[in-house]
Amino acid sequence: MTRQAAPLCLQAVIFDWAGTLVDFGSLAPTQIFVDAFKSFDIDISLPQARGPMGLSKWQHIRTLMDEPGIAAQWSRVSGHAPTDADVDALYQRFMPLQIAKVGAYSQAIEGAAQVLAGLRRRGLKIGSCSGYPREVLDRLLPQAAQEGIAPDHVVAGDELAAGGRPGPYMALANVLALAIGDVAACIKVDDTVPGVQEGVRAGMWSVGVSLSGNEVGYSLAQLAALPPDQVAALKAAAEERLYQAGAHYVIGTVAELPEVVAQIEARLAAGQRP
Repeated sequence: MTRQAAPLCLQAVIFDWAGTLVDFGSLAPTQIFVDAFKSFDIDISLPQARGPMGLSKWQHIRTLMDEPGIAAQWSRVSGHAPTDADVDALYQRFMPLQIAKVGAYSQAIEGAAQVLAGLRRRGLKIGSCSGYPREVLDRLLPQAAQEGIAPDHVVAGDELAAGGRPGPYMALANVLALAIGDVAACIKVDDTVPGVQEGVRAGMWSVGVSLSGNEVGYSLAQLAALPPDQVAALKAAAEERLYQAGAHYVIGTVAELPEVVAQIEARLAAGQRP
């Protein structure tokens, strides 16, 4: 429930990466999960691979392994139910594939660089966090910087002992690093359900991203090939899931963020809080 308090100025925006700033459709991790499982003779679908998106990659694999159908396949192939050691083995297979392929999928989403530049002109700090491990981000970040996307701080999904999403820890690590005085002065922007929940649990304004993100899961070319009414239906379903996760606002892509920033700034000036 919105609370009245002393007026507050917006201080920072904290972004997710794949599906939010880069990689329209959040394609890089999805296909690689399918490939990694296939290398162990386990078949998973792209929708199954998408299901836990937003979690750290180890936890993502653990969650997939816990699905009854996948667990049954693993038991048939290996002779035992999936263990944490099996998750470790699959994670080790996944990582080189992800490091090798992430750059090929991670072009900047249209408007992202311009939005970040506009936020900086308003005097706002820019944080970021990701379910990607640091090794993957280290491959992604230089490419993104060349396209004008270089946040002030980056937290990787494997860096915090407290864990990752849907907990608030990575978002709060940005608050500490950027020296933000009030979590209510922050906006968290994310295309996944766990990422939206992260922002809510951190006490921030949480903005979901529907069309470019994991909840729709289509590339620009794939969307262009669909009838407009089907695109609208996919977008509406994604918006509903993100609102159900607690999003205060949902936008189609990051290019639409400036209008939401202006609305949040007005609400803060009126003494409202997330």
